[in-house]
Amino acid sequence: MANRRNILIGSGAALVAAASGTSLSLLLGATAAQAQQIDQAKLMAPAGNIPDRPLGNKDAKVTVIEYLSPSCPHCKVFALDVYPQLKAEYIDTGKIQFIARPFMRNVLDAVVFMLAEAAGDEKYHDVIDTFFKTQDQWLTSNAPNDALFAVAQQLGFTKESYDAALTNQDLFAGLEALQKQALDEFQLQGTPTFYVNGKKLTGENSFEALKAEIDPLLG
Repeated sequence: MANRRNILIGSGAALVAAASGTSLSLLLGATAAQAQQIDQAKLMAPAGNIPDRPLGNKDAKVTVIEYLSPSCPHCKVFALDVYPQLKAEYIDTGKIQFIARPFMRNVLDAVVFMLAEAAGDEKYHDVIDTFFKTQDQWLTSNAPNDALFAVAQQLGFTKESYDAALTNQDLFAGLEALQKQALDEFQLQGTPTFYVNGKKLTGENSFEALKAEIDPLLG
């Protein structure tokens, strides 16, 4: 318990060591789309007791789930370049339900997700979005803990609330459970990975690629 806490709230050097030690080398961001059908009921029962925060119409015919990693460059491309159009045309119009679900590739991801959870439902997505927008600042920093905290300050965190967020051991265990379920049950091999009514799409999918999967399901 104490060791894990020290990894999360320790120095920048400790974070770098922890991140390199827990990174999943196979999850560096896939570039080729692959299709596979996963049981939708199982997908809608995430492990770890971490609640989904759906956007859009919960009663929509189509549910799109994205497993994302804040440290993944491909996830950043989707978040900044593709998601806004998907939101405008499908989420805001009630055509789909969209679920962005955490996938922890390393301890840096854990910090971002734990901060987002600490921020609460209303600010959760804003925290994730802000860390994507600032990814270049903290991901390559020689002092990542300092860089992550600098971004957190922009979101209203103090040193005390920042450190407190990173001592939530139950949440960290939940993120590990989500990670394991995605790997073992949902055949996740890269980030981002999308599931459109259970159909798995791996890779840096364009808006057009997602539209081609969604539209036929709308009826």
